[in-house]
Amino acid sequence: MATTYSPPLNPGWGYGLIIGLGFAFALGMILVTWLLKRYQGAVTTSENFATAGRSVKSGLVAAAVCSTWTWAATLLQSSAVAYRYGVSGPFWYAAGATIQILLFASIAIELKRRAPCAHTFLEAVRARYGPVTHGVYIVFSIFTNILVTAMLLTGGSAVVTELTGVPTAAAVFLFPIGVVIYTMVGGIKATFMTDYINSLVILIIIFVFAFTVYSSSEVLGSPGRLYDILTEIVIDRPVPGNAGGSYLTMKSKDGGIFFVINIIGNFGTVFMDNAYYNKAISASPVHALPGYIMGGLSWFAIPWLCATTMGLAALALETHPSFPTYPDRLTDSAVTAGLVLPQAAVALLGKGGAIACLFLMFMAVTSTFSAELISVSSILTYDVYKTYINPKASGKRLIWISYGGVVFFAIALAAFSTGLYYIGISMGYLYLMMGVIISAAVLPATLTLLWSGQSWAAATFSPILGFVCSLIGWLVKAKTEFGELSVASTGSNMPMLVGNCVSLLSPLVFIALLTYCPPFKPQNYDWQSMLDIKQSEDAEEDRDEEDEQRTLLRARKIARFLVAFLTLAFLLLWPIPMYGSGYIFSKRFFTGWVIVGILWLFCSLFMVGFIPIWESRASFARTFRDVYGDITGTRKPGVVVYEEPEIVSSETASTEKQTVDVKVV
Repeated sequence: MATTYSPPLNPGWGYGLIIGLGFAFALGMILVTWLLKRYQGAVTTSENFATAGRSVKSGLVAAAVCSTWTWAATLLQSSAVAYRYGVSGPFWYAAGATIQILLFASIAIELKRRAPCAHTFLEAVRARYGPVTHGVYIVFSIFTNILVTAMLLTGGSAVVTELTGVPTAAAVFLFPIGVVIYTMVGGIKATFMTDYINSLVILIIIFVFAFTVYSSSEVLGSPGRLYDILTEIVIDRPVPGNAGGSYLTMKSKDGGIFFVINIIGNFGTVFMDNAYYNKAISASPVHALPGYIMGGLSWFAIPWLCATTMGLAALALETHPSFPTYPDRLTDSAVTAGLVLPQAAVALLGKGGAIACLFLMFMAVTSTFSAELISVSSILTYDVYKTYINPKASGKRLIWISYGGVVFFAIALAAFSTGLYYIGISMGYLYLMMGVIISAAVLPATLTLLWSGQSWAAATFSPILGFVCSLIGWLVKAKTEFGELSVASTGSNMPMLVGNCVSLLSPLVFIALLTYCPPFKPQNYDWQSMLDIKQSEDAEEDRDEEDEQRTLLRARKIARFLVAFLTLAFLLLWPIPMYGSGYIFSKRFFTGWVIVGILWLFCSLFMVGFIPIWESRASFARTFRDVYGDITGTRKPGVVVYEEPEIVSSETASTEKQTVDVKVV
């Protein structure tokens, strides 16, 4: 007889974590903002709120990209596909979502070259094509933000409910509170700083899970033991479509279908998410390329190792009394909702695993949610309010519009995500569907920055036509295959595959027709109107434009070679030989597979944990020195003596020495 499941933690844990950690982050951000103002001369302006002064270094960019790309789905959906398809699932998830970040490095460089003063990618679209096209891409970008945020809230709240019993609707509405506060206080700089903390916590918790499964667990305890159990369970429940029915092979029919869906959907959620353009705009020109490359490579290890560890551990532990649903297997709806990882964590570490999983979800949800808030507020501020409502708005007014955008979007998405929960739409469904909705805009948006020939008609209508075709393909396939349109039929693999493929690829036809077929013709754009985009009135005009362009041209050459090689490696050189051969892992090979994942995660920890601290060591030292001097009354922060590079108080400064206030960027 099935046992009755009860959450391992009481609701107090859920409420305490969501509210307590949220306010802790908010208070921390308030303190950091105060320190920056007092000791580094930072000023809260609309430009700094949206772009962080366009001076963020590569380590912090890498941490921000890694953290922002680590959604709730990164951990939950990847573990779900590991549970369903075996070792192929984590790799297909990780590789299929890493290449977009790597390819986006080239787009980031082109945006900084073509429109160095833009606040959003959409400003560049308007500069080239005008208000109608601008409106089309605003809609697709907002759709992207809505889908990403809905996945965060539905996935994160499902885990909180499962582990603590907190009502899902309550979790959905409580998650945004702390995020809204610290985002409003610190702007995009807050997202960079909290992204760094979130990345560290996420990596540490994954290490805890990995070392538990592969070294200290009484039931598992080694890669070899996990391998043995996975080999045994295939006898009773082989995986349909996998080579030999094994969980230990890269050859998986359904895994391959997921791979294609994953690639297409994530093109949409990177290339149409203004959050990634925000980070590209905020990066210093010399740091944009290394930041995105390090961020993408660092991120790869997170879903790969986490899902390989927790997804396969869930399979191995299901037949053990420690598993929460024992003796029953996880239901398909539970897997789709993303509950594989939390159930495995509880089976491995009991209440400690549940607490670790709650922290993991909090970090995954809040980091990306903050980026989405900034993304939407930037669009509402610069692409709607300043462009069409009040072109002469002051910097102070723009800040207040940004605040309003943050609050409005948080409330609206909490309500929307609650509605999705009540009609039975889960994170897994949204993840598969996202490409159907938004990927039709990927190619025309990319060509806006890369190809001077794309016509106004192609840029404007190909996303709309592609979207219509993807909906038709998706729904028709579901109807013909299952005879009905329902959450189950439309959420199955083949309809989602058709919809995603049509969404991404059909604009190729429309772009060609609307650019070359009479009466249309290529635009032959000269890029000047993008260069003419101005910063806000409260921006600091200290840019060396010629030097920036030289730096970005060098980075573009490097990016094209590096990105091409890495994309080829992740999509073809690494997985395809193993897929084509139908190779089933030996115990030794599986052990090596796990070891490579752990070593890669250590490299990720170095890139997103150590490098940001090292790059900012001078600022940290100066700030600590000034804080100490402020406390003891021996120094006055922000005053530099020309003759000697030290900070002195105004009382002890010599009258012959000239002093100036300095701002540290």
